[in-house]
This record gives sequence, C-alpha cells and structure tokens, in this order.
Amino acid sequence: MSPNGDRNDDPGSDPGGEPEKVRVEAFEELEPRTAYLLWQLRVSVFVVEQQCPYQELDGRDLEPATRHVWTGTPDRPTGYLRVLDDGDHARIGRVLVAPAHRGRGLSHALMRAALELIGDRPSTLDAQAPLAPWYAGYGYTQAGVEFIEDGIPHVPMRRG
Repeated sequence: MSPNGDRNDDPGSDPGGEPEKVRVEAFEELEPRTAYLLWQLRVSVFVVEQQCPYQELDGRDLEPATRHVWTGTPDRPTGYLRVLDDGDHARIGRVLVAPAHRGRGLSHALMRAALELIGDRPSTLDAQAPLAPWYAGYGYTQAGVEFIEDGIPHVPMRRG
C-alpha cells in the first residue's frame, strides 16, 4: 500500500451492533503503547498484507497539525486513518481496518469523523482505484490521472 493511499475492504454499512468509539488525537495525546500498536497495524496492512515495502513511518505522524483518527481500544486498535495539513487543504491517508474487523462499518465511522474534523476545508486523498466510487460517496471527485504507487493503481481525489 502506498503512503497516501488507503486500505478499505469495508464499503458496506454497519450490519447492526453498536458502532465503535472513534478517537481523534494529536501525536502527543497518544499513549505510547497505543501509538506503537497503531503503527504496527499500519505496517501489518500496508507493508505485509499488501506486500508494499516502503518507509511507512514518514515523519508526518509527528507534525503538530496531524490528527490520528482510530477505533478500537488502546490495547487493540481496529481501524485507523490520519488527517494531515497540506497547507491550503487537508489530506486523508493511511485508511485501514484490521482484517478481523472488516465489514462492520468502521471505515464509514472513520471517514465521518475525519470529515467532521476537516469541516468545509478542501481535502485530498489518493484512493486505490477500485475504491474511488466509495470515496465519491463522501463528495470526493477524481482530481487527476490514475497512477501506480507501490504496484497498486491509485486515483487522486479532491473534495471542496
């Protein structure tokens, strides 16, 4: 998976059950163990599952404006995305749901929380090409030509 891409096998709605609490935290607000488990989850999906070796820890997690949006418990994160400040717009990236928790609507909860955080500010993301229609459901439109990153087709998308 790419650094600015996504992992989202969770395009359906929550099939019942209580939605998990979504947390939004700056790096300094994360408990060290939780941060470790979040990064471990990202590596397990993007580097191991998708077989895309790249520098997953890119330094952007530490930026003061970055927000880590996640579900689960501090000892067992189940879903994650981050919101970056790219100057004139926000950027959503690292969207994922742990394999055992897919199909429960967690990606919807994460995206709703991210969009609430972003508000009316323009935002971008690089969607894996098959997921572009899913992101379109949140108001994103294609903003450039499809490209290959880490062997996976992606579509740049913009909202607002």
